[in-house]
Amino acid sequence: MHGIRRFSLATTLCALMGTLWHPVCLAADEAIVARIEAMEAGFPVQVLGSRLMAHQALSAFYGANGYQPAWKSAELRRQLIDSVEQASHDGLNPADYHADILSGLALRPMNDFSEDLRADLDLLFSDAFLMLSSHMLVGKVNPQTVHAEWTANRRQRQMESVLKDALQRSDITGTLDSLRPADPAYRKLMAARQDLTRLLGQPWLPLALRPTIRPGDRDERLNEIRRRLSLLGELAELPATVTDPRDYDAELESAVVRFQARHGLEADGLIGKDTLTALNLIPVERLRHIDATLERWRWLPESLGDTYVLVNIAGFELKMVENGEEVLRKRVIVGQPFRQTPVFSDRIRYLVFNPTWTVPRTLMIQDQLPRILRDPDYLSRLNISVYRGWGTDRERVDPLEVNWPSLNRNNFPYQLVQEPGPQNALGQIKFMFPNQYDVYLHDTPGRGLFSRAERSFSSGCIRVEQPFDLAERLLASAPDWSREKIDRVVSEAQPQTVVLPEPVPVHIQYWTSWVDNEGRLQFRNDLYNRDARLIDQLRGTAEGGYALQYSGSRLGPGTGQALKQDTRIS
Repeated sequence: MHGIRRFSLATTLCALMGTLWHPVCLAADEAIVARIEAMEAGFPVQVLGSRLMAHQALSAFYGANGYQPAWKSAELRRQLIDSVEQASHDGLNPADYHADILSGLALRPMNDFSEDLRADLDLLFSDAFLMLSSHMLVGKVNPQTVHAEWTANRRQRQMESVLKDALQRSDITGTLDSLRPADPAYRKLMAARQDLTRLLGQPWLPLALRPTIRPGDRDERLNEIRRRLSLLGELAELPATVTDPRDYDAELESAVVRFQARHGLEADGLIGKDTLTALNLIPVERLRHIDATLERWRWLPESLGDTYVLVNIAGFELKMVENGEEVLRKRVIVGQPFRQTPVFSDRIRYLVFNPTWTVPRTLMIQDQLPRILRDPDYLSRLNISVYRGWGTDRERVDPLEVNWPSLNRNNFPYQLVQEPGPQNALGQIKFMFPNQYDVYLHDTPGRGLFSRAERSFSSGCIRVEQPFDLAERLLASAPDWSREKIDRVVSEAQPQTVVLPEPVPVHIQYWTSWVDNEGRLQFRNDLYNRDARLIDQLRGTAEGGYALQYSGSRLGPGTGQALKQDTRIS
């Protein structure tokens, strides 16, 4: 009876004040009161066959509004319906916001309905706004259900206050639009998604994956490949110069190379299994990958920072941005599917030139011990020292005195430390943002792997191509640090730690689609099969707006974390 108690108290206060002008002093709508009371009592309230989801926010909003109807304006109802119907542009499902029910009743005069139906509609409109605004703000899906390691600071609003302000300003459309991520990359991806919807309904039967088609070949599949490349914007309509569309000519080869580059494949012009698999990706699946990326954008903080580093795991790429301008772009190597690079945000706090590498215990058992047993010279060849114990009490041990065959995961009292040098697994520099995953950016002695199209070879850390370019940018504001000094320090082959003047945010993300600087829509393989899980949840029934349940703040990137020994291999 909480709602009735509030209604009675409001009525008493109004009588004592002798005024009826304030909204709280107007007679409460009993039908609304009854439904709010039911929700507060824990009952699953359905109106017009649709369940109300934003329980707490609805209760707070209507309580502050004196349990009065809020959607008397036909114009505001129309704005909300338009926004709901366009939710698919953001990769969201209009059905989550009562679209089918509201669209049929929204523009009819409210006086045409009974008191109960008016209350039902009002609550549905408010619920639709609160759910949609919540999903626009922080996403529909809790990121920790897909990325358990998620730690980024997320945007926060009191959604009932957002609804109140939108109604007072008579601007539902503008309010909802303002809740979208502000980064231009989000809007570009929305536009690309909308353009891609033109392909829905086009025939897209699977192409046989064998044999490989080479330039100069004739193949029956090439006619369909031409059609698809044309629809995807890589090839103009069939040119008049083409005598037989089954011939693999130079113009088609150029289109194939562009397609391969846009999908992160070897851009060699050979139409093999991987290229044919990408060509077989039906338009609706492309849209779903975009939807997953749009959702991940909604999980991010209000601002990525004036200066920041962003790593796209699925894109095998790092970029650095300063004041909105990209100043650096490098290839990276990320974790293997069974040792995945986590998704999180933090701050780069210091660099280490000529680092040592302390082998993590798991890798000592799983990787290093078998190699030592196979190759007695392994440790000396890679300049790896053996220590008994930890910290200041550790004692260096002669590897020849260790009974290696007797060791196992339950009996391994040693540390393995690789000394600085050209063979060090971390290369000659590492970029530190101490975190619970012991993941960081670093150099690598295996630079030949950067030429591969798919670069998932590490044990979780991120190897950076040409890392000293990144170091130079990060140290640009540090006194007395130049590229010449960096090169000199590296040549000395002695460990040296350099604290950055200001920590730089680093965002490690997982995006399988984006629009590049040239306006081209890019796609990448779902390396860790994370899109599939996220898409399933996006397509599922909304069980409440995450922002509506989100309370308090979490530790921000790197908050409260001290410098500590890194333990993850490259």
